[in-house]
Amino acid sequence: MTVDLAAVRDLVAQDHGLATVTVVRADGTPHSSVVNAGVLDHPLTGEPVVGYVTYGRVKLANLRARPATAVVWRVGWRWAGVEGTAQVIGPDDPVEGIDDERLRLLLREVFTACGGTHDDWDTYDRVMREERRGVVLIPPIRVYGNA
Repeated sequence: MTVDLAAVRDLVAQDHGLATVTVVRADGTPHSSVVNAGVLDHPLTGEPVVGYVTYGRVKLANLRARPATAVVWRVGWRWAGVEGTAQVIGPDDPVEGIDDERLRLLLREVFTACGGTHDDWDTYDRVMREERRGVVLIPPIRVYGNA
């Protein structure tokens, strides 16, 4: 079943995908942070998913161990939330069918899905590689809000 992400796409376009993402720590408590997240097609299934780029040993470890995730976008009083199970794809989280070149392009796709633009893609690619950034994809289980 495909979940409608039209309201999310609308909010993403209004504020560069600025969103709050919540993951679960090892002790079961929530950890929230602000990211740029957007909607794109999953590189293997073609289904619409929420995506963002992240790095950091702790956040990625939390996502690997406990992938239940919520993302909320807000523009003014309008908001939309998506819940799902995160999939991490990156240099430390290889996925069959996603080679280094496909990962490089996927990092760009997520960035642009959030409304990002870049004047120097070579530098962007280099920084993503050096920081070992990973892509987090969330197939939506629930979408809710008032957007």
